[in-house]
Amino acid sequence: MTILIIGGSGFLGTELVRQEAAAGHATAATFATRTRTRPGSAPKVSWHALDLRDLDRIEAVLADVEPRVVVNATSGGPDWTVTAEGPVRLAMAAARHGSRLVHVSSDAVFSGARVHYDESCLPDPLTPYGAAKAAAETGIRLVNPGAVVARTSLIIGDQRSDHVRAVHELAAGTRTGVLFTDDIRCPVHVADLAAALLELASSDRCGVHHLAGADPVSRHELGMLIARRDGLDASRLPAGLRADSALPGALDVRLDSRATQERLRTRLRGAREFLAL
Repeated sequence: MTILIIGGSGFLGTELVRQEAAAGHATAATFATRTRTRPGSAPKVSWHALDLRDLDRIEAVLADVEPRVVVNATSGGPDWTVTAEGPVRLAMAAARHGSRLVHVSSDAVFSGARVHYDESCLPDPLTPYGAAKAAAETGIRLVNPGAVVARTSLIIGDQRSDHVRAVHELAAGTRTGVLFTDDIRCPVHVADLAAALLELASSDRCGVHHLAGADPVSRHELGMLIARRDGLDASRLPAGLRADSALPGALDVRLDSRATQERLRTRLRGAREFLAL
């Protein structure tokens, strides 16, 4: 089985490529010409430049690779053409080529109004990024009903993770800002997430799945856990309330992944476990 990782040079994409290559599976991956990223260094992986705004290029890459499975691990931020429209173009192309699609979405599709969200909950985003992610979900499920839409939360690992890097910079005094005590998510370890996505990719499941960690934690508690794991001075991490800031977006979004977890061999650990010393 050949697998194609879209966004293979990103944080999650790098781990997906690593796990597939380590398993000895035929693996191809893309890097984004739009953001001038570069191919990764994993051996025996074929790399392809791709811009999800370019349907002809999507078709060319799929025709060249002939993947059995495509995993879309890209994140275009609030750019509608990349984050909302690009995955739908990819879903249509995957359907035409007979490739199974696993698309990574986000808890940003939810407003936090109900706090706890399982797979049956409908998106109600508050931000442009969340709206783009929600639009992609809707479009993908319309044009490619056999696809998997996998929503996740904050992705944690080493300093390639934005969240871990921010904690290190705050502790070092090279970054300003605070870690919010009222901004709650269910972080997931990048290795757990990648393994779960690949497990879904090799299954016959479709529709929406939640792949988040078991522990709801605030951004501040998450920062404290990262600091303790990495030997940083946790007292240098400033705390604050997001409710007092002008930042848009949800406060408390807890993805309920229990229904998906029951069907997986991969265990989605909570942050208090995977960040323990």
